[in-house]
Amino acid sequence: MPIRRALLSVFDKSGIVEFARELSARGVELLSTGGTWKALKDAGIPVIEVADYTGFPEMMDGRVKTLHPKIHGGLLCVRDDAHHVAAAQANGIGMIDLVVVNLYPFEATADKPGSTTADKIEKIDIGGPSMLRSAAKNHAFVTVIVEPADYSRCLAEMSTNAGDTTLAFRQRCARTVFRTTGRYDALIADELGRIAGSPAEESFPTEYAIPLKKVQELRYGENPHQLAALYDCRLPGVAGVTKLRQLNGKELSYNNLMDADAAWCLVNEFAGPACAIIKHTNPCGCATGVTLDQAFVRAYDGDPQAAFGGIIAFNRTVDAATAEAMVPRQFVEVVIAPEFSPEALTILTTKPKWKTNVRLIAVGQASAIPAGAKYAKNVLGGLLVQDYDTLGWDPANLKTVSTRAPTAAELANLEFAWLVCKHLKSNAICLVKDHELVGAGAGQMSRVNSTWIATSLAKDRAKGSVAASDAFFPFPDGVETLIAAGVTAIIQPGGSKGDEAVIAAANKHNIAMVLTGTRHFRH
Repeated sequence: MPIRRALLSVFDKSGIVEFARELSARGVELLSTGGTWKALKDAGIPVIEVADYTGFPEMMDGRVKTLHPKIHGGLLCVRDDAHHVAAAQANGIGMIDLVVVNLYPFEATADKPGSTTADKIEKIDIGGPSMLRSAAKNHAFVTVIVEPADYSRCLAEMSTNAGDTTLAFRQRCARTVFRTTGRYDALIADELGRIAGSPAEESFPTEYAIPLKKVQELRYGENPHQLAALYDCRLPGVAGVTKLRQLNGKELSYNNLMDADAAWCLVNEFAGPACAIIKHTNPCGCATGVTLDQAFVRAYDGDPQAAFGGIIAFNRTVDAATAEAMVPRQFVEVVIAPEFSPEALTILTTKPKWKTNVRLIAVGQASAIPAGAKYAKNVLGGLLVQDYDTLGWDPANLKTVSTRAPTAAELANLEFAWLVCKHLKSNAICLVKDHELVGAGAGQMSRVNSTWIATSLAKDRAKGSVAASDAFFPFPDGVETLIAAGVTAIIQPGGSKGDEAVIAAANKHNIAMVLTGTRHFRH
């Protein structure tokens, strides 16, 4: 049966007048409400106001207008069920064959600075999701559209199907509706939690819907045979890869974004100009400097071989001097920063190799991760969800357990090392000298193996460096490896049954050892 009656009620009016005019030209009777009704009427398109159709006035500031049996009966009636059809006829309910609805902008209102709780509550749409769900449930007979992009598709369907749409099209539209209303409800639950101050007892609720929205499809996943996409799960005000603006280069892949995220999270641990270089989510270079270009040179010198094909992150706008320092270097996959100066962009997008290959990503100025924010990793069939590891450097919790306390210079480097170590995969060991990462061992099955790797990479630079360990040393062997390489101070969480022997090894060689009481495993 061709579409005979349509109900149009949209907040986003993009394209709605043109769509309605086409429907009307095809003999479709139009019902509408509020601003949509006015827009169609002003455009000279024949349209019936829903209040006139139902015989029931709009009330309560528009909260009650489409919640009526003549609307929902017309949407939910199963057309080939005699009992349904008889009930509709007995109650004067006509069929509604097409519903076009998009929702109040709850998310935009919630994210708007200065928006009050009352403002947010008022933008919780009730009639819209109700009509969408009714129509989508009855998609065997009713076409339902929630995205303006589907207007032209609907008209094309009607043109080739004698005024009707195909079941496949209606099924696809119904899936889109339930995904849209599902995210909408998740956004509301999320924001109500923020309004309430994220109650501790609701940190991990029994039912947990994440309001995901696709940012972009990716070149591929971890490997070229895997498809992938980037989704935003809404952390208002937090800059990161989900807020990216790609200014140059090839399409991004899953691995590019995983590494860019790791680099961005590390580099923003530091207050001064800083640069981090990441390979496979592990830092292979990290340094601070008086200027950003100095920070880059020092970070790159940490491990030039590993930096090949790496991801470079900055915590400041990339300027011309930093761009000039980068371009002579070997192959780079991605550069991520809050912004790029016009001069830096000119340099980076006109140099051979850089202008076609290197992806430049601006993500805005970093801000603190809000309390209660969650981090998820997928396991087969589900997700592991935990709080973000937002603990940083806390001098109040430090405990010097060695006979010799660290010097002021050692303590400053221990702070740097501790923040870098937090971003290495466990078992993690890193060596730092003059606020520069000079050696790292990560992802090893044995902590002592990580110490061997870190000291081997550091070579002569290990002499006079400090070391950090993301978890306790179970035995003295790892500490002894560090000491033999020339490390002068060590920071670690402590808490091992072997602490006494580990501390004794440090004292034997006059090494300063500081305990944090906090572990930073990263899997």
